Amino acid sequence: MEERARPAASPGGVGARARLRRGPVEPLLFLASLALMLQAPLATQYLWWRLGDDRGYNGTGRAGGCTNGSDEAGRQEVETETSHWSLYINLSGFLVGLFSSTLLGPWSDSVGRRPLLVLATAGLALQAALSLLVVTLRLHVGFLLLGRLLSGLCGDYNGVLAGGFAAVADVSARDARTFRVAVLEACLGVAGMLGGVVGGHWLRAQGFVNPFWLVLAVQVTAVVYAAFGFRESVREPRPARLLTLRHYRAVLALYTAPGPEKSRKHLALYSLAFFLVVTVHFGARDVFVLYELSSPLCWGSDLIGYGSAALHLAYLTSLGGLRALQLCLEDSWVAEISLASNIVGLVVISVATTTPVMFAGYGLLFLSLACTPVIRSKLSKLVGEEEQGALFASLACVEGLCLLTATGIFNSLYPATLNFMKGFPFLLGAVILLIPASLIGMLAVLDPKPDYQHYVDTS
Repeated sequence: MEERARPAASPGGVGARARLRRGPVEPLLFLASLALMLQAPLATQYLWWRLGDDRGYNGTGRAGGCTNGSDEAGRQEVETETSHWSLYINLSGFLVGLFSSTLLGPWSDSVGRRPLLVLATAGLALQAALSLLVVTLRLHVGFLLLGRLLSGLCGDYNGVLAGGFAAVADVSARDARTFRVAVLEACLGVAGMLGGVVGGHWLRAQGFVNPFWLVLAVQVTAVVYAAFGFRESVREPRPARLLTLRHYRAVLALYTAPGPEKSRKHLALYSLAFFLVVTVHFGARDVFVLYELSSPLCWGSDLIGYGSAALHLAYLTSLGGLRALQLCLEDSWVAEISLASNIVGLVVISVATTTPVMFAGYGLLFLSLACTPVIRSKLSKLVGEEEQGALFASLACVEGLCLLTATGIFNSLYPATLNFMKGFPFLLGAVILLIPASLIGMLAVLDPKPDYQHYVDTS
């Protein structure tokens, strides 16, 4: 494995580390996330409107929602086809991104985080441009799939996340890493809130074209910031080959290379917990818009925007809750409380038939996102300093698998359960979250002071 260049433990190294800390990756994550959170619900609503319009179904319009007396068979046909197209688009993009992000993450250990971030944001900008062309020229919706594939080849949003979290790990102290990761995730939440409110109101006022122009403009700004505004967190970048199996072997070595048994065991168990938690997050998010568009809620684009903002407000409330709970609890128990918040919120949403109950479910998710920064931080502490890039590439790979699994399960399950319980996917998600809650609790109870701590500190 290629050794990562990192600051030395000398006073000069400490000074260099402080200088690196001033180079923020947070604005880049904010811009890329803002564009994505604007685009995702807009694309789903565009598919809903476009497929319904092509079939002459009059129960939906550009503002979303449903109309009284619209035929049930037509509505279910549009819902089903929209869900299937969402499945195809997400499946194709993340199958490609699964391999590209795993390749690009270890590569960034040598060449630096900037090339990865530039490439990934450029791919997202290209996807936004193709989406704008589809909306403006009324091209076939299959071009949305093409844009997703091109973005996946460049690393996709997972590449942005991998580069951003690796940059934070490059410059953060071990005891502050959980909170630093949570701050970075809070940036994603603020972007989600703004994207939900702005996109929903703008769509209702002016249709699809202008909001998609905003998506493209924000993505281009993210590319420019990645290229010229982000200060490199790898201290001494050096050239390295991109297309080599060595990068994949670096990721594989995390789980297979000889090392203290408890280190590898915890790595595998926390990775499984991360996979299940993020799968439920992605899966629920995928069907929230469809659930809100259809009867009995029949939300318009403005309410969908408020719903998206309420959902992403959990990033900020989880950050505050994490900081407060860390004063009296170990990180594992903070994660347990977070999972309890998630489970209760999903159960309420699964039975929501009115707008107040739906927003009450969103409110109960107020600590739901404190779990993922805890798991990311614990995983980061389980590997040596020279393995951080490979680790976050591995997590990007896991997140790709999460979206692939979530899209396949939730987008297929939603239309299949419309006839007996529309909220069944959310109920299933709540049940799945009991597994990571059990894993994290078991690790905290049976091994509160794991033996691998000394290995990590001295590696």
